[in-house]
Amino acid sequence: MASQRELSDFLVAIERRAFKQAMFAVRNEESALDIVQDAMMKLAEKYGDRPAAELPMLFQRILQNTIRDYYRRSKVRSLWTTLLSSLSPNDEEDHDPLETISSEAGSYSPQTPHDQLQQSQVLAVIEKEIELLPARQREAFLLRYWEDMDVAETASAMGCSEGSVKTHCSRANHTLAAALKAKGITL
Repeated sequence: MASQRELSDFLVAIERRAFKQAMFAVRNEESALDIVQDAMMKLAEKYGDRPAAELPMLFQRILQNTIRDYYRRSKVRSLWTTLLSSLSPNDEEDHDPLETISSEAGSYSPQTPHDQLQQSQVLAVIEKEIELLPARQREAFLLRYWEDMDVAETASAMGCSEGSVKTHCSRANHTLAAALKAKGITL
């Protein structure tokens, strides 16, 4: 059984990555924040009594289902909006929440301003290319490499077979590598 402190620590640790994952999926900051908040609330309310080791898998499954629910609701809203002809122009903000990524412990930290600029530019290109991936490839890629889940955990979170996870990850890797190579980026 996870203690209240363990649950709280888990949610704090997962918050930023979950936001990025939701942001890649829905491409709207407010919606991504709502999705993450809903997923966290569902985890705390319904599964807070589970062992701490189960929390990452449960949360990823809840997050993915919440993203799917968002798209279902959006589809219905879009249908009614179109039918009622109440279309309004999009008001896009200039602020991009994905501009910066904080360095994680043990990762490369650029020392000079030039290196910092190069790193931020490469990260922006990588994030843009991740956004362009098909949804299932992006989901598999993020779960495997951002969330550091193994193939079985990813398959469980995505609700598909391990072979599908491997296929999606392989395709995502090849697509990203080709896109980065085309832009002259080698890692």
